[in-house]
Amino acid sequence: MKESNEKPVIALTLGDPAGIGPELIARLLARPETLAQANVVLVGDAWLWEDGQRIAGVRIGCDPVADFDEVRQRSDTSRAAFLAVDTVQPAQVHRARAEAAGGASVLAVLNRCLAAARSGHIDAICFAPLNKYAMKLGGLKHEDELHHFAAYLGVPGYFCEFNTLDSLWTARVSSHVPLKDAASYLTRERIVAATRLIHESLRANGVAAPRVAVAAFNPHGGEGGTCGREEIDIIAPAVRELNDAGIPAQGPFPADTLFIKARDGEFDAVVTMYHDQGQIAIKLLGFSRGVTVQGGLPVPITTPAHGTAYDIAGQGKANVQAMANAFAIASRMGGRRRAATHGPN
Repeated sequence: MKESNEKPVIALTLGDPAGIGPELIARLLARPETLAQANVVLVGDAWLWEDGQRIAGVRIGCDPVADFDEVRQRSDTSRAAFLAVDTVQPAQVHRARAEAAGGASVLAVLNRCLAAARSGHIDAICFAPLNKYAMKLGGLKHEDELHHFAAYLGVPGYFCEFNTLDSLWTARVSSHVPLKDAASYLTRERIVAATRLIHESLRANGVAAPRVAVAAFNPHGGEGGTCGREEIDIIAPAVRELNDAGIPAQGPFPADTLFIKARDGEFDAVVTMYHDQGQIAIKLLGFSRGVTVQGGLPVPITTPAHGTAYDIAGQGKANVQAMANAFAIASRMGGRRRAATHGPN
């Protein structure tokens, strides 16, 4: 096993205070294998962390730190570090409600983590589920958290969300836009960028030679142009460009049969053309295990693919598996990032 100070530093956050996030983090840190993977710093309000432990029925010992710069220097990482912040009061939080106070709390905590990542104090971020509406009420100016992360970190190039289920990853050419607008996002450049990005990200997650499939846009792959020409005019040329550049992508494949092949292990990744084309398939295959990876950022950021589960918040019923999977990916990618940018101490 690596020496403790060589482990990647992973920041964990409690998510929306009105949802299941605090309970999930308590359950995650109660697992012995969690702290074996990384040097963990939990960032959040002390009262909210106490509440999460109470709901989960566990008690987790943590080592208090005053700032992120102390975390990498710890010699003993058998317990999580805890960086207490003061972002929201108990009276401002109402269980199972999306409210401005909760959204502002999430933004404040994530911004602290982003600043730490930018300064090199942490190697990855893994956040518990948040609520986009609450965040917008609380001051989010972008369409979603990914665009906020990219703006905060000054990302100039292409970025997109990946959704993963065990060893299968998906990328999207368009994401949180109205379906009627999805066709306007379908360009050769965006398909090439999305495919390159997921190929590179899978390599960063330990897949030596990723097998990437590209989905069609139209029913039955366009039926030779009778159901649309996007496959002929845009998608197939993008795949040829990728192949010419040494990326062995395949496609376009009709989306209604492609995920059968992916489920059966023929591919490591699928590049989809719009949000629900991949999300429905992934969530049907394993809703309680899926992970969202924020692709194209300079620091790995992961979260469970499910939401805040307001319907069961506070009831002690939350399933921790997707949270554990998100943490494992953050640890692997954070470890590779640390090795590439810092080297051994």
